[in-house]
Amino acid sequence: MFRSSHRTRLAVGLVTALALAGCSAGQTTTSPDVGPGGVRTDVIIAVALEPVNLDFTTTSGAAIPQLLMNNVYETLVKIDQDGGIVPLLATSWEMSDDGTEYTFHLRRGVTFSDGRPFTSADVVASFDRVQTHWIRSQLTLPMAVVDHTEALDDYTVRVTLHRPSNEWLFSIGTLLGAIFPAEIDFDKMTEAIGTGPYVVAERQQGDRIVLTGREDHWAGPAPLRQVTFRYITDPTAAVNALRAGDVDMLLTTGDRIAPLSNANFQVIEGTSNGEVLLSFNNRIAPFDDLRVRQAFAYAIDREAVMEVASGGFGTLLGAMVPPTDPFFEDLSGMFPFDPDRARELLAEAGYGERDAGLEPLRIAFDVPNIGYATTSAELIVSHLADVGVNATIRILEFPLWLDQVFNRHDFQMSIVMHIEARDLMTVLQPNYYLGFDNSVVGPLAAAADAGSFEEYVEGMREVARLIAAEVPGLVLCLSPNLIVADPALTGIKPNAVTESLDLTALSWTK
Repeated sequence: MFRSSHRTRLAVGLVTALALAGCSAGQTTTSPDVGPGGVRTDVIIAVALEPVNLDFTTTSGAAIPQLLMNNVYETLVKIDQDGGIVPLLATSWEMSDDGTEYTFHLRRGVTFSDGRPFTSADVVASFDRVQTHWIRSQLTLPMAVVDHTEALDDYTVRVTLHRPSNEWLFSIGTLLGAIFPAEIDFDKMTEAIGTGPYVVAERQQGDRIVLTGREDHWAGPAPLRQVTFRYITDPTAAVNALRAGDVDMLLTTGDRIAPLSNANFQVIEGTSNGEVLLSFNNRIAPFDDLRVRQAFAYAIDREAVMEVASGGFGTLLGAMVPPTDPFFEDLSGMFPFDPDRARELLAEAGYGERDAGLEPLRIAFDVPNIGYATTSAELIVSHLADVGVNATIRILEFPLWLDQVFNRHDFQMSIVMHIEARDLMTVLQPNYYLGFDNSVVGPLAAAADAGSFEEYVEGMREVARLIAAEVPGLVLCLSPNLIVADPALTGIKPNAVTESLDLTALSWTK
C-alpha cells in the first residue's frame, strides 16, 4: 500500500458550519450574475499559475491546458474521473486485431466556437500537426507511434500506428489530442477556437482570464455564463479572497486548509498526477555522479517535507508513477531517510569537510515562486546542510524559471510539480531539462508499450524500478487535488486525471 497522511482521509468531503470573517485580497467584490430562478450563472476561481500565453503546442507549463482543455478544446476521447477512456468527440471506435488501426466514428452536429463545422478533416490536421508543428518534443512522444491519419468520410477517421501501443489511446485524451480547426487562421498565443462549451472572452495579464459559456455547444448550453480565473500567486491572499467572497473556489495546498477549517466552505480532496520533483541536472557536476544523486535521496526526509509544504496531505512516491497508473508499485521505501548513508556516499564522491581531504559541496537551488516550492525548499536546504551540503536558494518568477531552468537547462537543482498524465518516460528523455540518459530504460519502455497489457504493466514496473534507483530527480510526494469552494457550487471534479481543470459540470445549486 502507498503511504499517505491521516489528514488526507480526514479532509475528504469536509463541510463545517461556522462562518469565518476574513480580509479581502485587495479586490472589490462584484455583484454575481443571476439567471432565472435566482440561480447564479458566474463563478470566480483562484489559481496560482497564470498562462504565459494560450498556445500549449509551443509553450511549456501546466497553466495553459489547465485553463483550456475540456473547457475550450475537446478531444476524441476523454479520461474520466477513474482514469478510464470514454467517448467525447468520437461516439465510438474500433481497434484492429493486431492493435495498429483505430477507426473513430465522429459526433455529428458539432461546431467550433466561430461556427465552423467539426469534421474528420479537423482530426487529421490536428493529429498531423502534433508531429510536424508542436515544438514540445518530449510531450509528443506518445504520438510518435502514429504512421498516418486518414479521413474515410466526413465523420469517420482511421489512425494507423507503426506498432501497437498501450499508451496511445490514453494519450489522445490529454492535450495531445486537442482538436483544432483544420485551418489555423488565428494566433494560438492570443486566441483559442475549439469545440468546447466555453470561449476565451477576456485576458487581463497579471490578473485574470474570463471564459464565457456557449449557447450552441453540441451537448447543450454551457452551465455557466461566465467563468473567471483569478491568478493570485500569494497563497495567503488567495485564502483571504475566498473568505471575503471575492472568489468562489480555490485550488490550494494542504498547508492552507487549516485556516479555512472553521469556515462555511466545502473542502474536496481528490487524486492527481502532480508529482513534486526535486530536479537534478544530470548533465553537469555534481549530479552527473550517481553517488551524489543517491546521497541527496537519503539526506532528505520526504515525509517531513510533505508535512511542511502541504500540511501532511499527499502520498509518498518512489517514482513518477501515481497509484492511479496501472503499473504503479510502491517504491517509496527505496531510499529511506538516512543522513549517515548520505554522508558516506558524498565522501565516496569526494565531497565533505576540507580537513578530511574532501571538497565542500555547494549547490545553486533555483526555485520557482510557487507556494509549495518555496516552502519545501527551506526544509530541503536544512536537511542538506545536516550532511555537509551548502545549498543556496534563488527564487525565480515562474516565467523566468520556465526560460532558464526548463527551456535552457541552466541550473543545478530545482523543484517543480509535474502534472502531465503518464509522464514517467516523457520527463526522462535525454533532451528534457533533467538530461537523464535513458539508453537502457528507453528500449525497455518501448517494448512494454508494444506488448500485451500484462507485458506493459510488468515492463513498466521494471522501468520504474530502474529509474528510481538512478534518481534522475527525487520524487518528494504526490500532491493531492485540493479544492475549497462555496458550499452551493456543484459539479466539482475531485480528481485531476489530466492537465485540465474540467469545468464542464460546474454550476450553482442556488
